[in-house]
Amino acid sequence: GGRDRKMVSAEQLVLDLCDPELRENALLELSKKREIFQDLAPLLWHSFGTVAALLQEIVSIYPSLSPPTLSPVASNRVCNALALLQCVASHPDTRIPFLNAHIPLYLYPFLNTTSKTRPFEYLRLTSLGVIGALVKVDDSEVIGFLLQTEIIPLCLRTMEMGSELSKTVATFIVQKILLDDIGLRYICATAERFFAVATVLAQMVQALAEQPSARLLKHIIRCYLRLTENQRLVMVAPSFQTTACITGRS
Repeated sequence: GGRDRKMVSAEQLVLDLCDPELRENALLELSKKREIFQDLAPLLWHSFGTVAALLQEIVSIYPSLSPPTLSPVASNRVCNALALLQCVASHPDTRIPFLNAHIPLYLYPFLNTTSKTRPFEYLRLTSLGVIGALVKVDDSEVIGFLLQTEIIPLCLRTMEMGSELSKTVATFIVQKILLDDIGLRYICATAERFFAVATVLAQMVQALAEQPSARLLKHIIRCYLRLTENQRLVMVAPSFQTTACITGRS
């Protein structure tokens, strides 16, 4: 009985997403309860008009990105929509359809922002969470898709200027890309790509001397270890190896 009532409420809330008057509350309630509703991802994906409503929420704040005028209320609302997309990205039955529909590309304008105010930081962190959910499951199809987009430069930008939490998620994404052979080959295919990643990692290690974070350091070291597995690079990267030694000591 209780579970049925919960499912009815989930279905009703999903229906409410298509009503502009009820959408804000539905976004809030669904994002709060998304762990409770077991099959929320397929329900969101297959319900008529639901994904379009979520994308409408995302696109509606594009004008607030530049110049940066995003309010905390608007940021919270769009982050609730992003939390539901993360739910879809995490589910085995909806992950690939989610990719095939190129939904991650709608999030990239958020990752391109540089404002350090809280609404923007929260927006970037939540957007990275969606991409993080995609790469968490080791799937070469996901990595192949992301590499066709500008995900690496966007993550590197966050690794340079984000909050500690955003940096951690962005570094985790780069780490997961590197751990896939396709990703390692891609990053090591040109000196330019390799040094773009290695330079940012080195800067992060230096920054950690002032603001230590064990969790962030763990991801940085894993990126370094994976990069050193590429034999072609041992000759071209003496400075890189030095940095890797520093990382080991810090």
